[in-house]
Amino acid sequence: MPKIKMKTKRSAAKRYRVTASGKIRYKKQGLRHILSKKSTKRKRGLRHTGLLSAPEQKRAKILLPYS
Repeated sequence: MPKIKMKTKRSAAKRYRVTASGKIRYKKQGLRHILSKKSTKRKRGLRHTGLLSAPEQKRAKILLPYS
């Protein structure tokens, strides 16, 4: 009898990417609209992805079982 596969939360799979070392990257919020009031420096910083903190990584790993 085949093993039952765990389902990945699709919302989490679309938001997070797992690096080769196992850390979880995410796209920073705040770069979608109302950009005129934000400084160029701030917008440039928001372009880069961020790393989840250790407690948040534990929570995200539950949603991404095969990561």
